[in-house]
Amino acid sequence: MRPALPAPLAGLPWRVLLMVAAIGGFGLVVLFSAANGSLRPWALPQGVRFVVFLTGAVVLSRIPLDWVRRAAFPAYGALLIALLLVEMLGAVRGGSQRWLDLGFIRLQPSELMKLAIVLACARFYELLPAAETRRFQAIWPAAVLIGLPAVLVMLQPDLGTALMICAGGGTVMFLAGVPLRLFIGGAAGVAVAAPLAFMFLLHDYQRNRVLIFMDPESDPLGTGYHISQSKIAIGSGGLFGKGFLNGTQSHLDYLPEGHTDFVFATMAEEWGLAGGVFVIAAFLLVIRWGVNVGVKAETRFAKLTAAGLSATIFYYVAINLMMVMGLAPVVGIPLPLVSFGGSAQMTVLISLGLLMAIDRDNRRSARW
Repeated sequence: MRPALPAPLAGLPWRVLLMVAAIGGFGLVVLFSAANGSLRPWALPQGVRFVVFLTGAVVLSRIPLDWVRRAAFPAYGALLIALLLVEMLGAVRGGSQRWLDLGFIRLQPSELMKLAIVLACARFYELLPAAETRRFQAIWPAAVLIGLPAVLVMLQPDLGTALMICAGGGTVMFLAGVPLRLFIGGAAGVAVAAPLAFMFLLHDYQRNRVLIFMDPESDPLGTGYHISQSKIAIGSGGLFGKGFLNGTQSHLDYLPEGHTDFVFATMAEEWGLAGGVFVIAAFLLVIRWGVNVGVKAETRFAKLTAAGLSATIFYYVAINLMMVMGLAPVVGIPLPLVSFGGSAQMTVLISLGLLMAIDRDNRRSARW
């Protein structure tokens, strides 16, 4: 009996792909509503990009894992150069210099660096003998790999992306076997340096975001407006929401950035707790699958890469949800596949493609 699908397609993790498609489709519905029932200016271009990037993820899943391993350091180096070019030639939008204008596309290298840092750190620890992992020479090269792009991204300025680069690289370091006491010592050092960083490194608007996070009601019509309106929108949705196209906070423009960073608040107002649980559960299932891919992997590089990519998706979701609920300062991290914009969507779907490549390698090894 002939298979219903060709072998390359039959081997894809269709349950995960359908779950990702469900998240992306639900995001299009939310963006359609945020534009007052119009495909433009958000839902249509977002849908086109989603189809293109998802197709790219499927193509990426066919790439041999050895190619990914060999490309880890070159990709990191190319993106580090791109971050330097952003400082010299980058396009400025909204007061931030984060993009390279290539004519046909505006590329944000810092987004791709979230993936490159995971690949580079995983490759470094694969090359390092396991017996050396708990020594100093296993720490400082990885710290340099993480620190260089993090500093360049902070200069843009983009605190949220810099934190995610550090978190992704730190996750790989921890899973590679770097002693916990060093992370505790590093956390203590950060705690000591935090007041100095707050005073001298952060920009005024970033300091205001931290202060407003501590006391949102101190300036409800100014800096604290985003968080206050987000909480109102989420709370007013109740259990099942106000109904599709019936959100008042977003449609009456009370909720700023309701199609990007605060899209979860827009969704929760119309779809309520039920919609929020669906989005969170769907992401958790995708992340759980990614972790399982890493558990089943046979090589150190594949294990660390799968775990790091899964953690990166988790950080996207967790930071955004904490941000819109007032549990963390506003740092400009979108909700991937739901928020309008191609950078986060591209990053997450490339992560999915790499995870599928690792999963394909696992199944091939199991057959042998």
